[in-house]
Amino acid sequence: MEYEDRLIEEAVLALLAAFSSDNGNTWKGFDFEVMDRLHEQGLISDPVNKNKSIWLTDEGLERGRQIAERLFGKER
Repeated sequence: MEYEDRLIEEAVLALLAAFSSDNGNTWKGFDFEVMDRLHEQGLISDPVNKNKSIWLTDEGLERGRQIAERLFGKER
């Protein structure tokens, strides 16, 4: 089955934001190609390094939180 890249990117960004700490520091254990595309869009720091984490940009954190709320949020 083929998947829509944009939807995969949104889901990964949402998970990165949902589990981030320190205002955007998060573990980078997702597919390299997806992480590279998120970096190219200016949503995360460069994932190609020896660190086990990346930083979400302000835009990436805000957008990721919005997507996480839409995908994973509990109704109140």
